[in-house]
Amino acid sequence: METLEEAELCYPELLNTSCRKPMQHHADSIFLYILLSCITLLTVALNLLVIISISHFRQLHTPTNLLILSLAVSDFLVGLLLMPFKILLLGGCWFLGSLMCLLFYYASFILTSASVGNMVLISVDRYVAICDPLCYPTKVTQKRVKICICLCWACSVLYNGIILYRFLKYPDRFNSCYGECVGEFDYVTGVVDIMCTFVGSIAAIVVLYMRVFVVAVSQARVMRSHIAAVTLQGSVSVTAKKSERKAARTLGVVVVVFLMCFCPYFVLSLVGQHMSKSVAFSFLWVWLLYCNSCFNPVVYAFFYPWFRRSMKLIVTFQIMQPDSCDTNIM
Repeated sequence: METLEEAELCYPELLNTSCRKPMQHHADSIFLYILLSCITLLTVALNLLVIISISHFRQLHTPTNLLILSLAVSDFLVGLLLMPFKILLLGGCWFLGSLMCLLFYYASFILTSASVGNMVLISVDRYVAICDPLCYPTKVTQKRVKICICLCWACSVLYNGIILYRFLKYPDRFNSCYGECVGEFDYVTGVVDIMCTFVGSIAAIVVLYMRVFVVAVSQARVMRSHIAAVTLQGSVSVTAKKSERKAARTLGVVVVVFLMCFCPYFVLSLVGQHMSKSVAFSFLWVWLLYCNSCFNPVVYAFFYPWFRRSMKLIVTFQIMQPDSCDTNIM
């Protein structure tokens, strides 16, 4: 009886203070570990392909693709840093100590904020490209986009350092037993975080894309009504607008998938659910949020021919050839 009781503890040598392992069905646990491990590997591999593609091929060095690159970096880090540790937490015990627990939650909040910030920047980019196409090349330059990306990441680190200050200072304050990794903050701070990170950002994204949709539809109607009078110079302009609208449509799909993955997590957090208190909540909604990092490159593979071509060149090691960075893949 004593042996069985010790086997249920995370740390059998600490009978009075150790956390207990949750009851699990062996077959279900193995299937779950295999499934989540496959999602993790797929997330890392696909986002790494996006990062290599945009970084290597000069033709892809555009302001929009730099934003996609920043989003891919955050998604890659989710797969590399967050998903494996979340898989370890499915066992119900944390064996890596307080410092790693602190770093895990801090990285989780930083990457979530950075992903939201990247989505806002992508929406602004598409808004300017569709609603003010003539000024887009002068307003949205690579230098300005790089500055915005750096500010996005810097603000994510600083902002989450502020809201998680108490947790960073006392990482064990929410743990009820030894072998637990719990990251929380008080209700007021949580509401402020949700309003800033989620509600404000989502409102901006939705408003910008609604405006993009209205303008894109009106442009399509104008082009259809004047198609017979388009000159050679005008046809080049029309083609450019079509490519911008296609990019807006593809990135619009990315935004919709983002909203579908993030909304349940933040909405349930807002109404009082706690990711650390409910195993079902943690598994379902947190992993749905993480899976958004896997869905993004899948969307690129379906909608972007350049990603499929670059992926083929990377997988076949043709990027190792001299001057492969100048390959025409558009």
